[in-house]
Amino acid sequence: MTLTYDDLPAELNLAAHFVDRHVAEGRGERTALIADDGPCTYAELAARVNRIGNVLRDAGVRREERVMLALADSVAFVASWYAVQKIGAVTAEVYTFLPAKDYAYYLSYTRAGVVVADAETLERVREAAASSPWLRLVLVSGVPAQELRDGEASLDALAAAAPDELEAARTSRDEIALWKFTTGSTGAPKACVHPHAAPLLSSSAYAQGVLGMRADDVVLAVPKLFFGYARDLVALYPFGVGAAGIVFPQRTTAERIFELVAEHRPTILVNVPTMMRTMVEHPEAGAQDLSCLRLCTSAGEALPAELHERWLQTFGVEVLDGIGSSEAYHIYISNRPGRVRAGTVGEVVPGYRARVVDEGGAELPDGETGRLWVEGETAAMMYWNARPQSLDTYAGRTVMSGDLFERSADGYYTYRGRADDLLKVGGIWVAPTEVEQCLLAHPHVADCAVVAYQDGGLDKLRAFVVTTAGAAADGAALREHVKGTLSPHKAPRDVRFLDELPKTGSGKVDRRALRAG
Repeated sequence: MTLTYDDLPAELNLAAHFVDRHVAEGRGERTALIADDGPCTYAELAARVNRIGNVLRDAGVRREERVMLALADSVAFVASWYAVQKIGAVTAEVYTFLPAKDYAYYLSYTRAGVVVADAETLERVREAAASSPWLRLVLVSGVPAQELRDGEASLDALAAAAPDELEAARTSRDEIALWKFTTGSTGAPKACVHPHAAPLLSSSAYAQGVLGMRADDVVLAVPKLFFGYARDLVALYPFGVGAAGIVFPQRTTAERIFELVAEHRPTILVNVPTMMRTMVEHPEAGAQDLSCLRLCTSAGEALPAELHERWLQTFGVEVLDGIGSSEAYHIYISNRPGRVRAGTVGEVVPGYRARVVDEGGAELPDGETGRLWVEGETAAMMYWNARPQSLDTYAGRTVMSGDLFERSADGYYTYRGRADDLLKVGGIWVAPTEVEQCLLAHPHVADCAVVAYQDGGLDKLRAFVVTTAGAAADGAALREHVKGTLSPHKAPRDVRFLDELPKTGSGKVDRRALRAG
């Protein structure tokens, strides 16, 4: 049965529910996380959460204060994340490989007084800290204390000396627990503000209601943990049922994923289409044994039907493509095991309601394309410090997304692009996603993105294409392919070839970079 808001206790703390509960109920020796240096049990994780929580309290972190996490994927990341929430503060995690100017943006936006960093991020955090009047302390993991400067302290040394007992703050289900950032692919990232209730409701609806997550599952994610899609599926949803997640600090490559699958034999692989294509096209793809996987999830960007089919032919692992958002916490439409329909994002997740609407908010008939509105109890409270955008996006429990969808008569949803990406070419609306899907069906196209450019004051389509190995860079042939498949006005006027498409930290195509180029 899917939990509802009314099923939750009024007093709720995420760390107490997802970590401490397992120790209290006798599951402390079960593995919670698998890291490069070995497994970490629930009891070990709980003790580490408590020590870091005590360090944060001693550092003056107040209830409801934001703490910024700039950490590589590790047990330290997960323990710090839960420690912040256990003391009633608010997590705001950022990508490990950002430049200093982006860390400066996040410091200014969050007004964090404490940042938790590591050897990977420290130098860039230092550079960013110079412009922050609010930052008072950087806690650093994995760097010797003697190498730290004024305003910095060793998290490891302080945690080692701290008590491993800590009473959870008596937070309510409505109290703010975490910020989930939008990806920033079309503008500066904004924080979607979520209470303690949202992760628990999402875990029940999606992880258990769709994925059927169970205690013997081991979850490996392609995206890094700063991305809520990955963090929830590695270090939150498994903890809802006493399962385990795999964490690794290195950049994600196909080779590293193959190594981790071979070493740890996970049961669920959390993926994105870009990496799925890389894995399928890897020279050693045919030699990989992915039979341990009972399913693979895909989200973050559209999964082309042809890639879905190639994945199945290569690895034989069922893919549950879905769509979610920081605004609605996580996945709200997904394919289900045993009834996947390639090219769609599946059916509505239990506990949610979805509608395809016109510009006035009236529901459209099946088969027509319109904006997707999603209603559910995990809708964010707001965008932080962005009142106009909040009013444009949230209406009570409804998220009025900018995603365009078409619903079939039997309840499957097909992604048709972003409303703000729609272009009027020759007086007719064109969805770039439709053109991209057409190009991807050409045997010489490995990856592509379509954006607009101005020509004499008019919008025209420009395609950026990555060709398959050995294929000729023939823009005219690709234009003719589109003309022969779609309406001629949808063919891109300009085709440019790249070795690879620029990506955001969450793995999506960076369309701003393409437009700027």
